[in-house]
Amino acid sequence: MSEVETGNHIGGRWSTTVDTLPVINPANGDTIATVPRSGRETADEAVAAAKAAAKAWAATPVFERAAMCMAIAAGIDAAREALAHTLSCEQGKVLAEALGEVAKAADGFRLAAELVKQMGGKTLPAEDPGKLVMTLRQPRGVYGVITPWNFPVNIPVEYLAPGIATGNTLVWVPAPSTALVACALMAVIEKAGLPAGVVNLVIGEGATVGDAVVVHPDVTAIAFTGSTATGQRIAERGAGKPLLLELGGNGPLIVFEDADLDAAAAAAAGGAFFNAGQVCAATGCVLAHASVVDRLCDKLVARAAEQMLGDPLHPATTMGPLNNAKVAAKVRAHVDDAVEQGARVLCGGRARPDLGSDLFFEPTVVRDVMPAMRLCREETFGPVVPVIAFQDEAQALELALQNDYGLSVGVFTQDIGRGIAMAKAIPAGIVNINAGTTWWEIHLPFGGGCGKKSGIGRLGGMHTLEAMTEVKMITVTLPG
Repeated sequence: MSEVETGNHIGGRWSTTVDTLPVINPANGDTIATVPRSGRETADEAVAAAKAAAKAWAATPVFERAAMCMAIAAGIDAAREALAHTLSCEQGKVLAEALGEVAKAADGFRLAAELVKQMGGKTLPAEDPGKLVMTLRQPRGVYGVITPWNFPVNIPVEYLAPGIATGNTLVWVPAPSTALVACALMAVIEKAGLPAGVVNLVIGEGATVGDAVVVHPDVTAIAFTGSTATGQRIAERGAGKPLLLELGGNGPLIVFEDADLDAAAAAAAGGAFFNAGQVCAATGCVLAHASVVDRLCDKLVARAAEQMLGDPLHPATTMGPLNNAKVAAKVRAHVDDAVEQGARVLCGGRARPDLGSDLFFEPTVVRDVMPAMRLCREETFGPVVPVIAFQDEAQALELALQNDYGLSVGVFTQDIGRGIAMAKAIPAGIVNINAGTTWWEIHLPFGGGCGKKSGIGRLGGMHTLEAMTEVKMITVTLPG
């Protein structure tokens, strides 16, 4: 990738800054590139470019915008191998997962292209027979989009594709640690022929450029995926603007005595070890009935033993390193806290610097966890499965309700009535019965439960397109 392609992309032009940030390969600690450490003035330039492009893009016929999304999807398909390699090198996820993420990103653009052609308004009744009342949907304007490092292709596309399709213009601030793949995706978007200024890429530290975008008076709406603490700050700084916030998760997977234990163990381990546990919907904690907890723990340990930890580019590897030192320190601190309070590590629990860097952490199963431990109270964001035993359905529900997050929950039981009752009682945005906490498809609603720490709004399919548009009512007074 050339130097100009690892910079900001504003108003259709690539640019760099004197001040830079390193991009580190988490598997070996090598600096693989540098990217701009942009300042607030650069963010202001991006907003100005988006504002300048907004009127023309909003007026572009919907079928042309849909065709542009299809062209971008084709570009992603063509660049899939290169995008996935870049993603794996700077994020740390195994190549197979990276390839899957890129493929889903192309699907996201295709989905937006199809759905936007189905968006429409309504005609509504009025008490006054002389009035014709209708609604239509219009783009919100300049959208600020701030995205994280754990899924640095898919998550941006969850906003960029619907935003482009619905006629918004966007200022995109990616996580600096995975900015190379952001630049590569931006190059694909540019090559597809998207008009200058519709999407503007600004790379820099979130506290600087992200904040500048959030508070800018010409940014009319904000979309953010990331930590709960940052999301709360964005909500404060962006008060008065429409907000789409997808934040943290620490959802339980509840396993009753009649559950298919093999399926439950596969779901729990898959949710904890996929992307090294760096998933907001990861298995936060397994709540297992006391009569099956021993057998389930054995199965979880066996699943952990199947993981091949190592170089994410090696075809045999199933789990790569954690992305950064801050996350690795938190994972170690959570496990140590549990052990100090009496929990037992059944397998794993150690960093593996011998594999190439301090960011490798073994797939871990921890038993005899208590609700007050950090493993249960906080989002660990690492490959750890905490296990708590419960005695009956009432205690299982009580433990689930103690969770401060409300993103996703799994319930394993052969009693579908019980599963539905648990789903209704737990205030989470997603409850999967006989599936893990990570199960989701891109056309389905994804978001946190009301009153919890997992965010505001829903992503997925038509839900995102509706969130990124404004409903306008128009009335016509009929003659005569």
